[in-house]
Parts: sequence; structure tokens; C-alpha cells
Amino acid sequence: MNKTEFINAVSEKSGLSKVDAKKAVEAFVSTVSSELKAGGKVALLGFGSFSVTEKAARKGVNPKTKATIEIPARKSVKFKAGAELAELVK
Repeated sequence: MNKTEFINAVSEKSGLSKVDAKKAVEAFVSTVSSELKAGGKVALLGFGSFSVTEKAARKGVNPKTKATIEIPARKSVKFKAGAELAELVK
């Protein structure tokens, strides 16, 4: 499902117009992005939680040349499904 299909599904299930559903989806994405950028965490009960994790610098191997390379430290977004979502997917 891409973003347009997601917006259409939200519109159908919520009874909102497609314009309002698009605004709601974009507001959700913007809010979650802002909170994660600030180093926070977003937890939605029954759905899951978004958080930022630190990945340490490490050594890797270039598969083409087999040369050792240094992979720099970075931040990564992590999503952990809530119990209800995990049970639903089983």
C-alpha cells in the first residue's frame, strides 16, 4: 500500500473527505518525525512505538573489492509493534 492508497483507506474508514484524510495523514507523519528528530519517542497504545536508536561505528567489508571499510555511527528509527498489532498479524 502506497501513500495515496493509505489516504484513500483512511478516508473510507473515517468518513473524512480525501482532502481531510490527506491532511490527517500528513499531520501524523509530521508530528512523529518532529518528535523523533528531537530525540523523543512516540507510543500508540495497541499499535506500537517509534523510537530513535544509536548505531555504533563498526567495520564492514565492501563485497565487490573485499576491502575493509569503516561504517560511521548513526541514528536509526526503530518501530516495535504493540501486543494487539502483533497478535493481529499472527
